[in-house]
Amino acid sequence: MRLTELFADDRFVITSEAGPPKGVDTSKMLEEVDLLLGKVDAFNVTDQQSSVMRLGSLAVSSLLKQRGAEPIFQLTCRDRNRIALQSDLLSAHVLGIENILCLTGDYVSLGDHPGAKPVFDLDSVSLIQTAKTLCEGQDLAGKELKGTPGFCIGAVVSPGADPLEPQVIKMENKLRAGAQFFQTQAVYDIDQFTEFMNQAEHLDTPILGGIILLKSAGMARFMNRNVAGVHVPEHLINRMEESKDKVATSVEIAAELVRGMKDMCQGVHIMALGWEKWVPDVLARAGL
Repeated sequence: MRLTELFADDRFVITSEAGPPKGVDTSKMLEEVDLLLGKVDAFNVTDQQSSVMRLGSLAVSSLLKQRGAEPIFQLTCRDRNRIALQSDLLSAHVLGIENILCLTGDYVSLGDHPGAKPVFDLDSVSLIQTAKTLCEGQDLAGKELKGTPGFCIGAVVSPGADPLEPQVIKMENKLRAGAQFFQTQAVYDIDQFTEFMNQAEHLDTPILGGIILLKSAGMARFMNRNVAGVHVPEHLINRMEESKDKVATSVEIAAELVRGMKDMCQGVHIMALGWEKWVPDVLARAGL
């Protein structure tokens, strides 16, 4: 089911992630998906995340669809020109994939093929516009399509950015281009998220708050140093550092964050990073 239908029904939407493997053995990834079937509404299928070469998001999205899971096909501009991007969008529709998330993509220097040639023919806003144009029956060259695809088009936003105003302006641009919902970067500060939601209130669009399960104090400090728009408060770092049961503390922190944001937004996007088996505990503790 398209996410637009869930939003229209005023459902609190829960999404998670499926990370394609570096290779063709999909067994572990599919086991992790199976753990969450029926507990989350859809799975983001990441597209060469962090510029690391992996199995393609389109193939994995199709596998998830065959398995009865609802994929959100992530598509980045880093590796494809506008011809390939349009072709992949048409292919996704033919494979029954109805939800997409449009991203610019990380620089290749961050990944395992730093010598690769980046493309960036389009950016996230123009990719959103491209998907909308295809849904209206034309390609970017103005040529009429034989059969029209249909998508629920998603975009991303960073609610922890400082200053915040440019993020809200980017959201406005993405909405004008055709975005229908947003997933956020990881949230660890509810007061900060409240301020973001207040500034974005006039946009009247579904927003899914991002949750990344903390695995250690070291991970939190790494994100503070290296992930733009993410700030883990010191009190959460201290809780992880002092905890004798890192998993239990991580689950409780995530549940607290979900409880804190669930009256402000239309859903949450949980990034478990290998801890998928603990996501049901997070949801249960959050009252979902």
